[in-house]
Amino acid sequence: MKILLVAINAKYIHSNLAVYCLKSYAAKRGIEVELTEYTINHRRDDILMDIYQRKPDVVAFSCYIWNLEFVQDIAADLYKVLPDLEIWGGGPEVSYDAEKFLAKHPEFRGIMKGEGERTFCELAGLYQIYGKEAVNKLDECHGIVWRDPKGEISQGLPQAPISLDEVPFIYEEYENMMPFENRILYYETSRGCPFSCSYCLSSIDKRVRLRSMELVEKELQFFLDHKVPQVKFVDRTFNCNHRHSMAIWRYIKEHDNGITNFHFEIAADILNEEEMDLLATFRPGLAQLEIGVQSTNIQTIHEIDRVMDFDMVTQKVQRVASAENIHQHLDLIAGLPYENLESFKKSFNDVYRLRPQQFQLGFLKVLKGSKMHEKAGEYGIVYHTRPMYEVLSTNWLTYDEVIYLKGIEEMVEVYYNSCQFRCTMLALEAEFDTPFAMYEALAEYYEENALNGLKHSRMGRFDILHDFILSYVKKEHAPKYEDDLLMDLYLREKSKSRPSWAADLSGYKSEIQEFFRKEAEEKRYLKDYEGYSWKQILNMTHVEVDSKGKWTLFDYKRRDPLTKDAKTYRILERKEEERV
Repeated sequence: MKILLVAINAKYIHSNLAVYCLKSYAAKRGIEVELTEYTINHRRDDILMDIYQRKPDVVAFSCYIWNLEFVQDIAADLYKVLPDLEIWGGGPEVSYDAEKFLAKHPEFRGIMKGEGERTFCELAGLYQIYGKEAVNKLDECHGIVWRDPKGEISQGLPQAPISLDEVPFIYEEYENMMPFENRILYYETSRGCPFSCSYCLSSIDKRVRLRSMELVEKELQFFLDHKVPQVKFVDRTFNCNHRHSMAIWRYIKEHDNGITNFHFEIAADILNEEEMDLLATFRPGLAQLEIGVQSTNIQTIHEIDRVMDFDMVTQKVQRVASAENIHQHLDLIAGLPYENLESFKKSFNDVYRLRPQQFQLGFLKVLKGSKMHEKAGEYGIVYHTRPMYEVLSTNWLTYDEVIYLKGIEEMVEVYYNSCQFRCTMLALEAEFDTPFAMYEALAEYYEENALNGLKHSRMGRFDILHDFILSYVKKEHAPKYEDDLLMDLYLREKSKSRPSWAADLSGYKSEIQEFFRKEAEEKRYLKDYEGYSWKQILNMTHVEVDSKGKWTLFDYKRRDPLTKDAKTYRILERKEEERV
């Protein structure tokens, strides 16, 4: 029997930890299966043809909110061209209402509910032993809902949770790491969450299980030895167990290879002094923290069963930020109960003023199996029928307002989260009463000038922001903002083209050349350019002259590990001082 595990990921850079775990868990028990990954950007016919040509006897799809429609379409067509194929599904998007799903999709033999390693192993074992006759033995398998040969749908006994130490470390099977080249590596050291947030499926399993530190340390060292660029922990609330989080953070600090970055999803308000003291000693770029704030409306926080003190979050986020070594990613969710537009504006401004490196404005997704799904009617939540089940309106937020916030989200992504306009946006805030008002004005400018839905180049975004600023500020202030825009432009790269509104530097050509001749000899600031001629150094760096005649030198070999911005030096009257 040929058994094929199929993952359809959201992007190429993602990998599916779940299917690799299923494959590895089964292999350690003598059951060999194949695995293949695609993305939702593949043509569905291409996926269909590829699976067909592999001639599997059993196919098991990993089902998530972002790929369910893909899976349903492909499974239906697979069943037409391979009518004897046994098709199974598993994952959060089919576990909750497995019986309804099977009734609607007769091409599926069954669904694996919940935690999958042991269930898949039992199921694959039955097919390996009995072949097609395994359909008459499915009552021996735990954790499944299935359709028998007569079409009757049955539910088996629940599967007992496994020890996390039984979960394979999948990466050690790929010594050269080829399947994961240029992809995000996901890693798990705990399952379950002690909190009960009503919009989240993790709240269903409140018992937190931990992987033993003996295994974790060995696996962390594997990532470090292989100089993996980033490891993203999928633990739902990484710091819910102080001893566990401290042990991991100590290990990655003590064994830091200077390259690998570790991403953790945490609850900021439960960070304690010992944890923050340790984080403050990390190499810049060693770790990044994702913090779900979701709302600062007290009534909303209470209603979604969330335990969060925003004043405490503020203190902890600012404390971590003060060390200037940790990337922080903060989230908000629009569409929660009791959060109207004015309330959301306040939440936006509260979180924005914490100056995280990334600020994600998301929209409520009403997940099947969550408490939010059960109470959607009470809250008047209207949401998309198809995945992603995203909110359309609530008792407190109209669809017009949701559309409005979508425009704000786009502006935040372009002009904040891209990290390419940091100097300009910080200065521009002074022209508006609140940060939200600034992005609101930007979104309206895009709408009024028919700029939405178009593909804009990087330089195009600078031109749009420049024109927007000119429409809001006094004419005499324009040169200052143009200086900020040019600073942002060259902080990221030595641009090959120059904006039409930027000053012509040709009058400074001989003076700039003389500066680089002297710098090539003395290496006063560009110490990493040994062996290069002054012309080569000039081409590898940049000197900008602002509206007041001040010079800034951009060094692209030295970059801020958090922002990736070039190192800069201010040059004044032949006396150079480092820019802070």
